[in-house]
Amino acid sequence: MHLITERLQLMKLQPEDWPLFHRVHTDKTSMEFISAVPQLADIRQRFSDRLMPWQVTSFHMLCLTVRLKSSGEAVGLIGVNAEWVPYRQAEVGYSFLSNHYGCGYGSEALGALVTYLFGHCEFHKLKAQVVEGNWASRRVLEKNGFRLEGTLRDNYLLRGQWVNDWVFGRLKNDV
Repeated sequence: MHLITERLQLMKLQPEDWPLFHRVHTDKTSMEFISAVPQLADIRQRFSDRLMPWQVTSFHMLCLTVRLKSSGEAVGLIGVNAEWVPYRQAEVGYSFLSNHYGCGYGSEALGALVTYLFGHCEFHKLKAQVVEGNWASRRVLEKNGFRLEGTLRDNYLLRGQWVNDWVFGRLKNDV
């Protein structure tokens, strides 16, 4: 799998992508709205799980690396968890290295992934959950046609504190 945008290349995670995966998961700024920085063994297990072959009916995440087309420099990760049966839905997520924030890479990468998921995988709905207050991530979703569907109160325990989650959705026929 290989998706190309104006500035980016998105490719299925490979064993040689371990340094990027490790950097994203140990970047405290990148992890601010996701979790505490995981232990190395947990990061290795997540990496191993995401290397498995993926198809629409898989029960594990499709993980793609996001690289600059011009230089090949790795800037982040983006992925999807399919819930194909019976609802044809999938949850998207992304995490970028903090030194690449504010460049529009998240919006561009998500746009390519959305096009692929609706056009080639025939999903009906895409979803995302974002910790309330993560305005940058919210903007990425809204730029890609996701709509706020609600707030789940005290939905997630983040570094020992209950936080709300914003729930976003985009239907295939949304413009």
